[in-house]
Amino acid sequence: MAKRYAGQHSPAGQRDGDAPRGTVTAQRLEVPSFRGRKPMRHGAKLNLLFILPLLTVFTAFLQPVAAMATDLAGAGVLLLGAWLTRDGVRAEDAFNERKVARRPAIPRKIFGAIATGIGVGLLIFGGQWNLIAAFVVASLATGLHLGAFGLDPLADKGLEGVDRHQTDRIARKIEEAEAVLDQMADAIKRARDRQLEARVETFRATARQMFRQVEEDPRDLTQARRYLGVYLQGARDATVQFADLYARGRDARVRADYLAFLDDLDTNFAKRTTVMLADDRTNFDVETEVLRERLNRENLHIEG
Repeated sequence: MAKRYAGQHSPAGQRDGDAPRGTVTAQRLEVPSFRGRKPMRHGAKLNLLFILPLLTVFTAFLQPVAAMATDLAGAGVLLLGAWLTRDGVRAEDAFNERKVARRPAIPRKIFGAIATGIGVGLLIFGGQWNLIAAFVVASLATGLHLGAFGLDPLADKGLEGVDRHQTDRIARKIEEAEAVLDQMADAIKRARDRQLEARVETFRATARQMFRQVEEDPRDLTQARRYLGVYLQGARDATVQFADLYARGRDARVRADYLAFLDDLDTNFAKRTTVMLADDRTNFDVETEVLRERLNRENLHIEG
């Protein structure tokens, strides 16, 4: 007959003759781990960009010194192109997600395409020592890269016909808040707990809903200023301290307290976003009512 293990060092274990020991259970997550996450675009193609240059490293050592050096240089430039392209895709995804955004300062995908063309050209030149063939193949590789991944955003979004100073201030504030969220996600990885990482990702999705609301209506920035600044920074600092503490002791009580803290934080951010939406509806109702009264007065004046 099966018997549950309850050793001396088990959470519910006890030795013979000892009093029953208390148990500590961590809070169970009620949200799916994939909430707020999206698959990365071009994921398979980006992986190939990193894998293919590594294959040339093994064949490079079978060639003469000059060809080997050229092939290794080409592989290094190809890896640089893959890294630039991956960062460019991430920057474009962040750009597309926001209502108001400035174009990336560095066109990483374009630079990645150029680096890919140079890398392929070096590989061709190292094997044949034909400059024309290397240039033709490099140009073809650059064009194929641009066709596969596209260009970087080359213009700002949501900044046409509006107060440039106000929109720049909002875009800068959102970028700072996104950086704090990224730091929070990096800190929780030190705890080595996938459920905690998923819970932090859920909170990041809730916070981004507030970001989108502020971008929709810049007047909400006044209400959300503390949430985008002080509260987010406090959440990041608390996450850093928790990750360091939990990684050392794996204390279930500390974990439960941190989950409760995230629940309160998530709830408050969601409530504030709802309040801002309600205020926007109230302002809309007031504006339409005032306009309706003015039109009625104007019609009565004309009829009189």
